[in-house]
Amino acid sequence: MRFFNTEGPIRPEDHYHVPPLDRVNVDELLALVRDKKYFVLHAPRQTGKTSALLALRDLLNARGEYRCVYANVEAGQAMREDVAEGMRAVLSELALEASVTLGDETLEGIWPGVLDRAGPGQALRQALLRWCMADPRPLVLLLDEIDALVGDTLLSVLRQLRAGYPGRPARFPQSVVLCGVRDVRDYRIHSTAQNALVLGGSAFNVKAKSLRLGDFTAAETHALLAQHTAETGQAFNPGARELIQTRSAGQPWLVNALCREACFDSEAGRDRSRDITEADILDAQERLILARVTHLDHLADKLREERVRRVVEPILAGASVPAWSTEDVEYVHDLGLVVLDDEGTPRIANPIYAEVVPRHLNHAVQMGLPHRMAWYVDAAGGLDVAGLIAAFQTFFREHSEHWVQRFEQYHEAGPQLLLQAWLQRIVNGGGRIEREYALGRGRVDLLIVWRQGGRDRRFVVECKVLHADPERTIANGLTQTRGYMDRSDAEAGHLVVFDRSPSRAWEDKIFRREAAPGPGGAPVTVWGM
Repeated sequence: MRFFNTEGPIRPEDHYHVPPLDRVNVDELLALVRDKKYFVLHAPRQTGKTSALLALRDLLNARGEYRCVYANVEAGQAMREDVAEGMRAVLSELALEASVTLGDETLEGIWPGVLDRAGPGQALRQALLRWCMADPRPLVLLLDEIDALVGDTLLSVLRQLRAGYPGRPARFPQSVVLCGVRDVRDYRIHSTAQNALVLGGSAFNVKAKSLRLGDFTAAETHALLAQHTAETGQAFNPGARELIQTRSAGQPWLVNALCREACFDSEAGRDRSRDITEADILDAQERLILARVTHLDHLADKLREERVRRVVEPILAGASVPAWSTEDVEYVHDLGLVVLDDEGTPRIANPIYAEVVPRHLNHAVQMGLPHRMAWYVDAAGGLDVAGLIAAFQTFFREHSEHWVQRFEQYHEAGPQLLLQAWLQRIVNGGGRIEREYALGRGRVDLLIVWRQGGRDRRFVVECKVLHADPERTIANGLTQTRGYMDRSDAEAGHLVVFDRSPSRAWEDKIFRREAAPGPGGAPVTVWGM
């Protein structure tokens, strides 16, 4: 039986999969190789890069006109800036893969002596030169995880590849593909000893092109699900198929992880006589988040980086006029944490990441918040959202300065994160929160979905920060709140406005107003904090 793969390259005999070469422009890749180009293939982690490289290797070797070797050079990362040991790891891995893939022991006989004689600063170049001269067929190298190398080790590899470039194809590889999470322009090479930037992408200025491996299209996701249905008889209902694509935005690991959780790890999902439903997918999403699986945990860990914070914090705060550098945005985009809209504005890449980010940042705070679940749930199982926000308003007035500081470098988004922590702590008992970040429009949209009596009840909570004209901010916020209520079919709406002005007294900041009703007469309340 095949299954949905969430670890490592795909194996067609074991895994449902989208054929890796169907996800790239094969003609373009072959043309770059034919034209003796050195280029980059990059994409976020667990997107399918390695599977694509291995498929390209097999295709090139099957044609017989090239010798193609794939090597993962990540082992060199452990050597940090010990260039000699890092180069030993890279050359050893190349020799091993040449032997296993091609039955070619030539490099194994060359590299140890070259490393001893020429030293690490010349060993890669000289070993590749001699290896190429030993066989008339052009050599193609696919170097995976290249950006895992550190500092001077990475710098040495890139410079030696660049130095040998003019000798291709008779005396150096015809084509080299560097593969990693980041584009070569963002290879930031630091000296550990001096804690300073040594050099960026100019160490590899022979790059002809940067290619990015994209996420699954809706058609590719549906084709993947259809393989499970064909082999097990278990269908995904239309709502589940759509939800898998929209919640993951086609991120390959998320698609596979949701399906594996819903179809194999869930006891109910292993019953092949029943369809997979929307509820199964939402339950699978929650279990993945709570389990802090490696992919999501690695993503969340990146939030500690200052370059990531500078991009993500304005999104979480719903900033009206964010400011950031192009380099920061490109870096966070390469990580897969954000995508760019048609205007080039970044947003969190998919709804699952939009859920993971604030929950990671406010997890410790959430665990420390006072709460009594029963107080907010009535005898019929309904959620008292107004009472929940009123209690937060009191808590925020008394404790906000202390609690907001707990968000470390995310202070500007602290009030919004604190409110989400408060709501999450309660809603975890029987509902969920869906988030939208309207960057550039000054708001964060929250939708509380509460299960009661076999149906979903929906409540909108919109967050804004008061600016120079408070009444205009509130008027705009009410228009946005009513619009979100209409889109989400909510039965009530709450506009929460945070006044960050240190000169205003709490007596002026704290208020509650009932505003004109929303769609269908649904009540709308404005809360000042």
